[in-house]
Amino acid sequence: MNVLLINGSPHKEGCTYTALCEVAKELNKAQIDTKIVHIGTKPIAGCIDCKKCMKTGYCVFDNDSVNECVDIMKEADGLVVGSPVYYAGPNGALCSFLDRMFYCKKRFYEYKPAAAVVNCRRGGASASFDRLNKYFTISNMPVVSSQYWNSTHGFIPEETMQDLEGLQTMRTLGRNMAWLINCISYSKEKYPHPISEPQIMTNFIK
Repeated sequence: MNVLLINGSPHKEGCTYTALCEVAKELNKAQIDTKIVHIGTKPIAGCIDCKKCMKTGYCVFDNDSVNECVDIMKEADGLVVGSPVYYAGPNGALCSFLDRMFYCKKRFYEYKPAAAVVNCRRGGASASFDRLNKYFTISNMPVVSSQYWNSTHGFIPEETMQDLEGLQTMRTLGRNMAWLINCISYSKEKYPHPISEPQIMTNFIK
């Protein structure tokens, strides 16, 4: 079993990475493999609604890690998305990344546990956390919780490492995700995924 962790910070080994590593350690202790993908610092295009991914299964833009993550999620058992807090919201580049990733093949993500992790210097964590959870709750993904909302505080990694409650929240999140992944894995033959109805889409103006 394995979990994909997306580092949505421009800093490869900054505060967000520090929080994600704390989650990954607990997953590894439970014999679950982890892979951290950094979205990088190059500009990330937003979705242009070209719908090419509906035909090919991949985003038309191939100069970032979106399609790599789509492939990883085909086999992954869970997903953790981490972001710094900018202006009380997730990193804009990460949102563009996730818009395309989830529009591509969100059926690959259904019924796989997911969690958001955010790091802030002082405020805006809850708003950012809520924004990221929207990707999971529109995709039939069980959302994994912890003992507190999944956030750490710090301006540099050394400060994040001093946030003892935040780090404990990350460790609890890792253990909770490992437990849920195992529960799903061991019971899926007796309790297969729910049967989905054909989706009904209602526009408010009709």
